Amino acid sequence: MDYTSGTDATQSVNADTRRKVILAGLVGNVMEWFDFAVYGYFASIIGTLFFPSENPAISLIAAFGAFAAGFLVRPLGGLLFGRIGDLVSRKRAMMLSVMAMAVPTVLIGLLPTYQTIGIAAPILIVLLRIIQGLSVGGEYTSSLIFLAEHAKPGHRARTAFWGMWGATSGILLGSAIGALISGVLTEEQLLNWGWRIPFLFGSLVALVGYLIRRGIHTTTPVGASETPIKDTFGRYRWDVLKVALLNVGFGVGFYAAFVYAVTYIKTIDKLPESVALDLNTVSMVLLLCLVPVAAWLSDHIGRKPLIIMGSAILTFGAIPLFHLLHSTDTLTIFMGEFGFVLAIALMSGGIVAANVELIPSAVRCTGLAFSYNTSIGFFFGTSPLVSAWLINS
Repeated sequence: MDYTSGTDATQSVNADTRRKVILAGLVGNVMEWFDFAVYGYFASIIGTLFFPSENPAISLIAAFGAFAAGFLVRPLGGLLFGRIGDLVSRKRAMMLSVMAMAVPTVLIGLLPTYQTIGIAAPILIVLLRIIQGLSVGGEYTSSLIFLAEHAKPGHRARTAFWGMWGATSGILLGSAIGALISGVLTEEQLLNWGWRIPFLFGSLVALVGYLIRRGIHTTTPVGASETPIKDTFGRYRWDVLKVALLNVGFGVGFYAAFVYAVTYIKTIDKLPESVALDLNTVSMVLLLCLVPVAAWLSDHIGRKPLIIMGSAILTFGAIPLFHLLHSTDTLTIFMGEFGFVLAIALMSGGIVAANVELIPSAVRCTGLAFSYNTSIGFFFGTSPLVSAWLINS
C-alpha cells in the first residue's frame, strides 16, 4: 500500500460534510483528553486527598497507580468500541465513548475524599478511572479512522491530524485551566475544593461534543469483517503488532514530556505548580503549531522520514533534554521541553495517518483500537508511575 496517499475505504463526501467530520473529531477529542489529563496535572493533590501517607512520595506513586489503571484497561475499551465501529458505525462508537467519559469525570469532581468516607474513596476513584480508560480506548482511534476515511486523496495526514490536534488541545486546556486555578487560588483553597473545578467543567465540553456528533450522518462500514475480534488476533495479527510497536516510543515521549514533566518540575525542581503548568501550556501551544506543518510534510514526502527523525531525537536526546528539565531556571527548563515538542511534532505528522493505513479496513476500528491502546496502556500510562518510583528509589 502507498502509505502516503492510500485510498482504501475512503469515503467520497462534499466539503461541508468534511468540515463537520473534522469538527466532530476535533471537539470530541478535546473533551476526552481534557478530562483524562486533568487527573495527571492534579496528581499530587489527589494523592494527598485520596491516598494519604506520611510519605508524600508514596501518595504520589499511589495516585499515579490509579492514573495507570485507566490506561491498563484501554485495550479492553478498544475491543469494545472498536467492534461497535466495525459492525455498526464509526459515529455510534464515538457517540458512546464521549458519554462514557463525561459521567465518571463529573463523579470524580464530586467524590468525597479519604477523610470523609475512608477506604471507599481510593476504591471509587480507581473504578472511575477504569471507566474513563474504557471510554478513551474507543475514542481516539475511532476519530482518527473517521477523519482519515473522509479525507481527500493525498490529504490523509492533513485531515487525520485533527484527531491528534484535538487530543493535544484537550490536554492543553486541562493544563491552562489548571494553571489559572493554581494562580488564582491559595494552596489551601486548591486542596479543599479548587481541584474539583476542572472535573466539573468537563461536563460542559462533553455536552458540546455530543451535540456536534449527533448531527453527523455516516453509513455502515463497507467490507467489514463479521468477526472483527477473531480476525484481529488471527488473520491480521502481524499488522496489529506492527502498529502497537510503532506507537511505543511516541507515547512514552509524549507522556513524559507533557504529563509527568509537570509533576517533575514541581516536586523535584521545587518550582511552584503554577510555573510548571505555565511552561507546559506554552510547550503544548508550540506543539499545536508544529503538528499541522509536520502533517503537510507527511503527505508530501511520506510518513517514514518524519517518524525516523522524531524517533532519533527521542533516542539520542532524551537524557540531555531531561538534564535541561532538571533546573530552577525557567528558560533552561523550557529548552528541554521544546526538544520534546519538536520530536513529538515530527512523529505525529507521520504516525496519525500511518496508524490508520497499516490496519486493513476489514478490522480497522477493532485492530487499531486494540494495538494502539495496548501500547498506550502498558507503556504510556505507566510512564509517570515508573518515573515517580525510580526517582523515589
